[in-house]
Amino acid sequence: MARSNRAVGAGGRKVRLRRTRSAARGARRLWPYMLMAWEHWQNLSEEDKERYKKQARVYVNRGKSVLDQQRTKRPPR
Repeated sequence: MARSNRAVGAGGRKVRLRRTRSAARGARRLWPYMLMAWEHWQNLSEEDKERYKKQARVYVNRGKSVLDQQRTKRPPR
């Protein structure tokens, strides 16, 4: 069986530090992609922005309806 990364006793600081480092590394890796997406969004015409927003609303509504269907099929415990 594999060992867990959970620290025992006063090692909680080590776990928090590890998570903070991991989050910082992820942010550094993600930043260029976010910047590219932002620049792409800024360069879109207003019609294209509205089209993207409309499609996002469709996806949100579809997701909500699927969750509602699952809730009716399987009520919470």
